[in-house]
Amino acid sequence: MLVVRPSFAALVAAEGELGPLFALVERAADGRLAIGEMVALFWHCLRDPPPALDRDAFGDAVVAGGLATATPVLKTLLGQILAGR
Repeated sequence: MLVVRPSFAALVAAEGELGPLFALVERAADGRLAIGEMVALFWHCLRDPPPALDRDAFGDAVVAGGLATATPVLKTLLGQILAGR
């Protein structure tokens, strides 16, 4: 099982790639978050990934799992980002 959890370093890295997190949250709320953005956020917040897992394979796994599986994870992660721990 893979675990995503926002840390300060992960969120700074995500912002560096995706832009301000508040704008990302707004895009997600409006249904305008691209799959690549979601995968990037997950990737940066991924805790202790297996050494053999690279970002492309991770993205493929997210897509293979489907949006119905990824959406609750995204919702929880965005809630943690907004509320803090």
